[in-house]
Amino acid sequence: MTTTKKWFPIESNPLILNNYLERMGFPTAAYQFQDVLSTEEWALEMVPQPVAAVIFLFPIKEQTEAYAKEEAQNQKSSGYKKPENVFYMKQTIGNACGTIAMLHAVGNIRHATAFPPNSFLQKFFTQCDGKNPQEVGTLLEQSEELETVHESVARKGQSEQLETVNDPINTHFICFSCIENRLYELDGRKDDAIDHGDSSPSTLLQDACKVIKQFIARDPDEVRFTILALAHTVADE
Repeated sequence: MTTTKKWFPIESNPLILNNYLERMGFPTAAYQFQDVLSTEEWALEMVPQPVAAVIFLFPIKEQTEAYAKEEAQNQKSSGYKKPENVFYMKQTIGNACGTIAMLHAVGNIRHATAFPPNSFLQKFFTQCDGKNPQEVGTLLEQSEELETVHESVARKGQSEQLETVNDPINTHFICFSCIENRLYELDGRKDDAIDHGDSSPSTLLQDACKVIKQFIARDPDEVRFTILALAHTVADE
């Protein structure tokens, strides 16, 4: 991250995230976040299809950082170049990883989604055209509109609140998206999107959870993991 600006973190609560989506201008009548209770098949079968994206919250530890650095270096050494149609942005605001993950989720389905005119999302993605990941991160950093909404949403969390934005926090949100039948890990702290191989819209959740299982296996004594799917909204009967 390139600035000292920080926000209060948001809670990994579907009700809060869906309210945040609505206030940004996302049509939650089509897709909403919901908890994924486990990486096991019984839990994945409970999630309505199709799934547009998966968000994962995990603790940052020495071993997770070491692996992430090695993984990114191996991809870079292979000559990998991110396809232009993958929406990826850098995180330049402290504690904004939840918002970044949500924008990655929404940004990679934006061409198939109708945002209301003059909504934050409609304006933001229009302004993103032609900008590189660092410039998109700076664009978000300059948005007073979303900062106000974010602060309001962050204050609604039920878990223990930080007293100040400078209080230490060691959990981090990332996003998994399927773009042109490839699974991408989108983490605004990294230099680029991470390509995890073949996927499809119908297997995105299962494919993302295979990678998530690897995260969990690298930290077997930890329990602070949360998985959320941006899934098809099922109307109440």
